[in-house]
Amino acid sequence: MTELETARQIINSVDKQMAELFEQRMDAAKKVAEYKRLHGIQVTDAAREAEVIKRNSELIKNEDYKSYYINFLQHNMDVSKNYQHRLLEGMRIAFSGVEGAFANIAANKVFPDAVAVPYPDFKTAYNSVVDGECDCVILPIENSYNGDVGQVMDLAFFGPLYINGVYDIGVVQNLLVVKGTTMDQVKQVISHPQALGQCASYIKKHGFETIEAVNTAVAAKQVAEMGRHDIAAIASDEAAEKYGLKKLEAHINESNNNTTRFAVFSRSAKTPSKDDNHFIMLFTVTNEAGSLGKAISIIGENGFNLKALKSRPTKELIWSYYFFAEGEGNINGDNGKKMMEELKNKCSEIKVIGSFEKEIAL
Repeated sequence: MTELETARQIINSVDKQMAELFEQRMDAAKKVAEYKRLHGIQVTDAAREAEVIKRNSELIKNEDYKSYYINFLQHNMDVSKNYQHRLLEGMRIAFSGVEGAFANIAANKVFPDAVAVPYPDFKTAYNSVVDGECDCVILPIENSYNGDVGQVMDLAFFGPLYINGVYDIGVVQNLLVVKGTTMDQVKQVISHPQALGQCASYIKKHGFETIEAVNTAVAAKQVAEMGRHDIAAIASDEAAEKYGLKKLEAHINESNNNTTRFAVFSRSAKTPSKDDNHFIMLFTVTNEAGSLGKAISIIGENGFNLKALKSRPTKELIWSYYFFAEGEGNINGDNGKKMMEELKNKCSEIKVIGSFEKEIAL
């Protein structure tokens, strides 16, 4: 047997083993896709890919082969992601509003293969997942300029769903009008209260009257349907295109860093991981002096950084509040378990609704 024939025989043998291993890898990818569907997690995880490439490429001893092996790994992961995308086609993602809403934009960015399903309001969208109509729901929890979305925080406190990811989406608001409208004709603007707040200085400068809508895209749709020149919508580029409106002025929100944080809610909590470094917790404190201060101290004493603490009325008792807390650290580790045990002595209710590795900017 010649050297060439020997080399080809080795390649054939290795290819046979690789074919068997490839099937095992794709079977595992299928399980990963099923897990991501159940827990509302997007397919692409750039940090995980970089970690895998770094770790596995170090197994290659011949430096001449390393760059080729990195390409091989990346191709394998791309094939796996393509398969997962195909498996997740038909996944149903609820959002509040109509096509062109920022939540619709967020849903398409986080789950590009899924079917985005519109609902008229936050509660109906949330309950569509509770009732099993949709796999998960994407809802805004905070805007960098205009603050918290209280209705969604209330749903998180009173409802059964879990947050398995938080995504930051840049928001650009535009003044949208029916074609042929000039600035001097506009007297009123219609949009969601959050959008009106984000553009408050612009609205005041032009002396516009404001009308509230349940959603920015709903506002755009209403302006298109009315066909009037005296009323404009504040909404996205996508809403302008969807409803055939003209963008009279672009980027009218006050802050150039206007970002909305969207949370993905699903029926099942993600499996705890040693890489989880963010958590969202809801609690009420006992009715005794210093309870809240002691609860906050417990969180810090166990090595966790409290990034945000927000209060909302429970609506059950007058002047009774619950607290929406976001923290840094792995709440699933020993320190987290100790902290939760200590908090139970100071809190009348407590539940962790989210634990994940990091917040993702899209």
